[in-house]
Amino acid sequence: MGELKLMKGNEAIAEAAIRCGCDGYFGYPITPQSEVMETLMVRAPWDKTGMVVLQAESEVAAINMLYGGGGTGKKVMTSSSSPGVSLMSEGISYIAGAEIPCVIVNVQRGGPGLGTIQPSQADYFQATKGGGNGDYNLLVLAPNSVQEMSDFVGLSFELAFKYRNPVMILSDGAIGQMMEKVTLSDYKPRLTNEEIEKKYGDWATIGKKGNRSHNILTSLELNSEQMEENNIRFQAKYKKMKEEEVRYEEYMCDDADYILVAFGSCARICMKSIEMARAKGIKLGLLRPITLFPFPKKPIAELCKRVKGFMTVEMNAGQMIEDVKLSVFDSGILKPVEYYGRMGGIIPSPEEVVSTLEKKLIGGK
Repeated sequence: MGELKLMKGNEAIAEAAIRCGCDGYFGYPITPQSEVMETLMVRAPWDKTGMVVLQAESEVAAINMLYGGGGTGKKVMTSSSSPGVSLMSEGISYIAGAEIPCVIVNVQRGGPGLGTIQPSQADYFQATKGGGNGDYNLLVLAPNSVQEMSDFVGLSFELAFKYRNPVMILSDGAIGQMMEKVTLSDYKPRLTNEEIEKKYGDWATIGKKGNRSHNILTSLELNSEQMEENNIRFQAKYKKMKEEEVRYEEYMCDDADYILVAFGSCARICMKSIEMARAKGIKLGLLRPITLFPFPKKPIAELCKRVKGFMTVEMNAGQMIEDVKLSVFDSGILKPVEYYGRMGGIIPSPEEVVSTLEKKLIGGK
């Protein structure tokens, strides 16, 4: 059994990184995620595990440090918030194109632009539809608790190395700043250079030994036919993710007539909304996507067979609703899909969710 502590979500990210054997963290401070790096600096893991913690000169520098560190087979990660991740987008695309594992944490704040420092979910498109140039995808995990902030760090590294692909933990300022009890994982030792060579020597840039060819990690390919072959390989990898890595949670869906679809902080709010709706005789349930890419399309298709409609609850102008609509359309059983959300850092209330559901899905029928 792991150690039990009361922690902020951002602090849990930092603690989990140390405990899962992370080799290096490179980042730049930005509200509301600065406690990640602050906690790492206080914990000083370089004295205990040898983990490197470095404040880069910018987010652009930080993401390129991940490119270099991840290319050597090391576990490397960064964290930032919405405008900072925008600056990283070019590097994230390079990393995806070079097939380098790493973990990126985005504790979202309201936008566009510099926006506000309050919580938001307006980076959904950026995270799930690419963000940088080219046909690529990140694996995207959406925690809704401080416990999941902790748990998803180790899971993200496992997935990053399984697919040689960057993984994003897409959180928000509410979960980053809230405090909850967390069961921390046990310490895992960092891999030695010899262990890295044995596990990842076929691709990692760890020095050429013997007569083997050079390992070259680049997203550049001037031959169009070869670049297409690379893209075909990438798409096959993303297809495998869709087949094997979908994660979701259903809450009170067994007898539900209507389904809320929400992730992160909004999913927590929706649980209270369900309690309120059922007290009024409305059979309401929740489907919470845990992976935003790959998106849980099949569970939504199954729900289409027996529910009357869906409503997404988001802290944005309506982004995830597009994936819900596509999932419903692909099921061949068309059901109404509505949206309710707040923007600019405002968190929707449970009462607002129930009221909107009644107006858009129930009252209109």
